[in-house]
Amino acid sequence: MIPVMRPLLGEEEALAAAEAVRSGWVAQGPRVRQFEEEFAASVGAQHGVAVSSCTTGLHLAVHLLGIGPGDEVVVPSLSFIATANAVRYTGATPVFADVEASTGNLSASTVEPVLTDRTRAVMVVHQAGVPADVDALKALCEPRGIVVIEDAACAVGSTYQGKPVGTNALLAAWSFHPRKLLTTGEGGMVTTDDADWAVRLKRLREHGMSVSAADRHNGGSAVIEQYLETAFNYRMTDIQAAVGLVQLSKLDAIIARRRELAARYHELLEGTGVTAVRDPEYGTTNYQSFWIWLPEGAPDRQEVLAGLAERGVSARRGIMASHLEPAYEGHPSAPLPVTEAFTARTLILPLFHDMTESEQDQVMSALSETLHTVQMTVRV
Repeated sequence: MIPVMRPLLGEEEALAAAEAVRSGWVAQGPRVRQFEEEFAASVGAQHGVAVSSCTTGLHLAVHLLGIGPGDEVVVPSLSFIATANAVRYTGATPVFADVEASTGNLSASTVEPVLTDRTRAVMVVHQAGVPADVDALKALCEPRGIVVIEDAACAVGSTYQGKPVGTNALLAAWSFHPRKLLTTGEGGMVTTDDADWAVRLKRLREHGMSVSAADRHNGGSAVIEQYLETAFNYRMTDIQAAVGLVQLSKLDAIIARRRELAARYHELLEGTGVTAVRDPEYGTTNYQSFWIWLPEGAPDRQEVLAGLAERGVSARRGIMASHLEPAYEGHPSAPLPVTEAFTARTLILPLFHDMTESEQDQVMSALSETLHTVQMTVRV
């Protein structure tokens, strides 16, 4: 079975993790600090704050801004449910806006209809690595005193206006889950250019302590910490950071290979009637996921997924729509026709670093056969 995704992990990552274990420092420590600095530099940010997941990073970002009950945060429904959940953790209300069909992202035109006097932030997702038009959203939001938070879970290595996604972001959160290009198993990062916010974020991830455990250990004298506010335990370990540092050194090669494979997919899809994810005019995608729209008149997506599986290809449904899940039934939103079409008519094809041309050919053959076979069955 050709997998939909396979992380690029090898002996270097194994040795780095083992070295961290042998060092005796396995909790948040010097490797986390190094990873924070190097990752922040790679995305054009001044500060990085490593956390246990992108979800906890998003929660900290919303909490940092003092957003809570009675406030609203605009989010896309077309996103993994963690985006909306991170808002709900603070007691605020996520309000769903529609997305653009070409990118799967929020835009100024889809966000504006749901803004109210209770809107405190817009959480824009760079969906599947496709950069969102952040400048247009900031132009809409900032004059109204609304903060734009970037959910960059999938977007490491993508670019916007010629710079890495995350450059000039007020707050951006990143994921290192194995489905992402850069993985630490689990884990995440918040980046910001605001030094005071970075200091507080580091405190918030570690129970609100005035001095981190690592700094107390390295201080050379007894330090009695204070707990300055109610906070959380959202730390990353040095074992994870050790793996992340190795992964970061491979990132350029990973992106180049994924874009090479995506370009070949585009060539193979020409003339099929299947529309695939592409770079927007203002940036480049890392192709974290290679999603396609099924053509008009195509069979039900579940039938296509089943047909692909029968032919040895593991594909996935398109990006979920949170407002269709029981947890968000009846939640406030704009009309979401593009979101509903996107989640119903798209699927994700296999794409991973060591994928071969023959595997790509098998995927395309399986897709062509499945579409033809199911359509013929429906006609009969």
